[in-house]
Amino acid sequence: MIEVLSCGPMVTIQDRGRAGYLTQGLAHGGAADQHALDDADALLGQVGAGIETPGSPLCLRAHGATTVALTGAPMRADMDGRAVAWNTAQTLEDQATLNLRPDGQGVYSYVHVPGGFQTETMLGSRAAHLIANIGKPLTAGDRLPGMPQVLRPRKVAASERLGGGLLRLLPTPQTRLFPEAELARFADTAFTRDMRGNRQGVRLSMNGPGFATEAQLNLLSDFILPGDVQMTGDGVPYILGPECQTTGGYPRIGTVISADMPRAMQAVPGAKLRFRFVTLAEARAARSKRPEVSPLVRDPSEITDLLSLQLIGGVMSARDGDS
Repeated sequence: MIEVLSCGPMVTIQDRGRAGYLTQGLAHGGAADQHALDDADALLGQVGAGIETPGSPLCLRAHGATTVALTGAPMRADMDGRAVAWNTAQTLEDQATLNLRPDGQGVYSYVHVPGGFQTETMLGSRAAHLIANIGKPLTAGDRLPGMPQVLRPRKVAASERLGGGLLRLLPTPQTRLFPEAELARFADTAFTRDMRGNRQGVRLSMNGPGFATEAQLNLLSDFILPGDVQMTGDGVPYILGPECQTTGGYPRIGTVISADMPRAMQAVPGAKLRFRFVTLAEARAARSKRPEVSPLVRDPSEITDLLSLQLIGGVMSARDGDS
């Protein structure tokens, strides 16, 4: 059991989301950074639902010792005042507290426990989808049931998905509606992640005029997917997130491939982003591989029970001929 002692706004429970409800008007939802769940899976096994915090402070208390995995955008983390590294799985002792504070390196951070938090399931998922009135933000006093389990401390090699960069696109059914000159200008434009953004999507800003199709005002409403880059009436692009609307009439110039969506959603305001169209084969080849995991080597100065540990596994004589 994990108790929420305090938290900032919009901290929620998230998992892989809900598939199969698009035709009923419900977006897939789920974690904004799916790679962070891949990292947690590698550290703990199949983790299920975890806590997602969008740069909001969070303080938790363990009721029963358990291992916790910290992934996604790095935060300043400590357990009972002892600093702990990010992208690791470490033991949170019974009644110990875990404090997380924003570090400004990304947007979405995650806390997972072995087996995931056993919160209420709705439509096959435990993920909160606030726009659809499914679930609610966490508040102080919430208790998240789980199955306490202590695993060996480990760390995962973090993938480079923070700070903006290149986003690869697949064409949408509406890409061909944009003139070739507009598509070329779009690929040559340097965009900046705007201050406006949430789990529905993020707004981009750029120098120069907006982007438009030749028949922008005559488009019928069509299906929409997370990752679609949608142009509003003034031609300003939005990258749609996991809780985006399911239909709309604004044109979509392309769709960010799944491998690059975490980079798009983790871009902080002011981050620079560019786009490049790729083939379906390239998109499939870019699918994330299993993260590299290794044992966590702790700094001896952080180990309070150093004298109780076996530090020497064997001895040998320094004299010639001895073995």
